[in-house]
Amino acid sequence: MPPRDVPDVRLSVDPSLREAFPGLDAHLVQVGGLRVAERDERLDAFIPVLVQEFREHLRLETLKDEPRLRAYRDFYWRVGIDPTKIRPASEALLRRVLQGKELPRINTLVDAYNLASMKTRIAIAAFDAAHARGDLRMRLAHTGESFLGIGMDAPVTLKGVEVVCEDDEGLVAIYPYRDSHRTRVTTATTDTVFMTCGVPGIPAPTLFEAAETTRELVERFCR
Repeated sequence: MPPRDVPDVRLSVDPSLREAFPGLDAHLVQVGGLRVAERDERLDAFIPVLVQEFREHLRLETLKDEPRLRAYRDFYWRVGIDPTKIRPASEALLRRVLQGKELPRINTLVDAYNLASMKTRIAIAAFDAAHARGDLRMRLAHTGESFLGIGMDAPVTLKGVEVVCEDDEGLVAIYPYRDSHRTRVTTATTDTVFMTCGVPGIPAPTLFEAAETTRELVERFCR
């Protein structure tokens, strides 16, 4: 399937949020013309090689002290999330494989950007462009605001300390760890907006590099 242009989506961050969290930023990369499958033989062959690389170069005991993972943990505490119970996504995935467990498999799109997150140690959000509405805005949650995330049986009520992202239709993420059910990517997804999620302590060039790693892996296994 040839690539297609994805309508340009921009991200703005509330100035008061930047003031409260200096260095907070994110980067968007849009990838179109995708064909998503449940499994792919090329990905099946690639994953064990990458997992072996992680197991050779990382140690479970010191994983939480990796600088980028530590930055996410510190940010989690500041926005009311206990990172010992809800771990940053890349850390949670790396912990699984370092414990000798299988990597969770969802579909080729999710699997590909999960690998990008593991490689870069950067949290990555993914939104189906067909279900997103307009530009994205990052702000502090409103007390009592409702959010239905992927895998949730019912919406949660936010406390007003969380950082969230919204489009013109409502919330699309609790930043930087849970995407919304409405904009989730599936095997029907053809155009995707990825967000490499930064926190204080992670410089902007790192987010750009993570975005390109994401693009490369997604295009490799979803086209």
